[in-house]
Parts: sequence; C-alpha cells; structure tokens
Amino acid sequence: MPLSRELWPRVAQDKFGMAKEIEKAEEHLATAFERVQLARHPDRPHTLDFIERLFEDFTEIHGDRRFADDSAIVCGFARFHGMPALIVGHQKGRDTKQRQFRNFGMPKPEGYRKAIRAMKLAEKFERPIFTFIDTPGAYPGIDAEERGQAEAIAYNLREMAKLAVPVIVTVIGEGGSGGALAIGIGDQLLMLENAIYSVISPEGCAAILWKDSGQAARAAEQLRLTAEDLYHEEIVDQVIEEPDGGAHNSHDETARLLEAALSTRFAESITHNLEQRLSRRYRKLRHMGKWETMSDKL
Repeated sequence: MPLSRELWPRVAQDKFGMAKEIEKAEEHLATAFERVQLARHPDRPHTLDFIERLFEDFTEIHGDRRFADDSAIVCGFARFHGMPALIVGHQKGRDTKQRQFRNFGMPKPEGYRKAIRAMKLAEKFERPIFTFIDTPGAYPGIDAEERGQAEAIAYNLREMAKLAVPVIVTVIGEGGSGGALAIGIGDQLLMLENAIYSVISPEGCAAILWKDSGQAARAAEQLRLTAEDLYHEEIVDQVIEEPDGGAHNSHDETARLLEAALSTRFAESITHNLEQRLSRRYRKLRHMGKWETMSDKL
C-alpha cells in the first residue's frame, strides 16, 4: 500500500531516518474496513461522474427489450479521446430520491440484460468497452429472482468472456459479488485505491461466521477485499491512486488519474489479437476461483 504522499519528500531527504518515517507513514494507512467505508462514501464519484469527465458525446441506451429499463445500470456510446466506445456502469444515486430511482446501485435482471445487449452492439460495430463497477450486489428481491437474476448474471459471464472487442473493467467503489462480476469480465481489471471487491459484504460475512455483524472490521481483514490485497493475488492488474483522503475529495483529480490508467491499459489491449484477448480473459476469470492448501506451500 503506498505511503501518504506528503511523507515521501521527507523520506527522500533523510535516508537514514527512513525506517522511522515509514513507521509513521504506516500509522496513516487505512485498515480494510476503513477502505470499505471510503468505498461507500456518499460523495464518492459514480459512473456518471466519470462519464461527464472522461467521455464526450455520451448517448445512453435504455431497456433490455424483454421487460424494462433498469436505472441501476447506465450504458451508452460515447467517445474516449475521439474514439467511439461503449460505457457500462453501476449508478447508485447521490441523494435519497436518486438512490431510490437507481435502486441503490443494485441491478435487477433487466439491468444485466440491458448491459449485455449494449455490449453485443459494441461487438457488432467493433467498439471497445469500458465498464465501471460500483454496487453492493445484485438486487435480491423476489421479483428479481422470479425474472431470472441468477440466469442473467450467468449469461453475462459467458457472453462477456466471448466478446471479440477489448473490455477494460474498473472497480470504482464497491464490487459486490456476482452483481459486480456480471459486468466485470474483461481483458484488464483496474481498481481505485480505496475500492473493494468481494464475494460478500463484511457485515454479511460476520453475521454468517460469528453471528454478529458488529464483527465487520474483523471480517473485512479476513476477506482480503482491498485493491492492494487483490493486486497481490494477481486478480487486479493495476491499482489507481486516489487524491489524499479519498476520491470523494476531488472528482476531477480522480478522473485525471483514472483517465491516464485507462489510456495506458487500452493501448495495451489493442495490441493483442483475438485469440490472445480471449485466452487472457478466460485465465483472468478462472484465476478468481484459484485455491491452494497449506501443503502446497510446504
């Protein structure tokens, strides 16, 4: 995890005092649960905030052509540095009214079906895809289950793994389980510094393991859900630095840092041929299910 940027100049100026400075810096590092709270910060930039700052001529696509539109997922075509592209992302909403309209960023099956419909259009017209993950998870309501929530997520996993165009995925806030993964299969996976990505929320994990949601901080450490943890597990390709204090302190600066990372990663993706792209994407998906026993390390 990077040191606080204000401390680096002092470390550089006094090499002999480096250990002491590093010790001080480590005191400023956020715990896993503090990063969970930063990822959920109400002022954290959402997908539409990044669309406004990174893309031009955005035209939104609505509806799954089967049931309805789902405002928890935003998707549409735009230009990135003049290049036509598809953008897909979760949208939580900022105030109470918006959050209700966006269902707190929890998509229903029609949201995932809208997303894959747009992605297949992008594939047809040979447009790259940028997805932005920020959801506590797929909506668990009865109506969503009746309309095939699990099938919609599974279908997206399969179809995204086969897309012929470059797909760059960025976790910008919460990455909640299958609800995140359903738009998260890509060639490159990036995470903002204080974003999280996990199979379950810390509160949910604590309630299951210890019958006490108050143990969420303990669960967060065990889940290894931070960007740094996932980078070390080789699930994430790049961790994108945030402004001091978190992305909520400067949407513009966060967008600038994200833009630089997206540009670099996209330039790398287009150098791969189709076979390389699909192989890399498949390996990345399978690596999320990698496991080992202690005997493997002996």
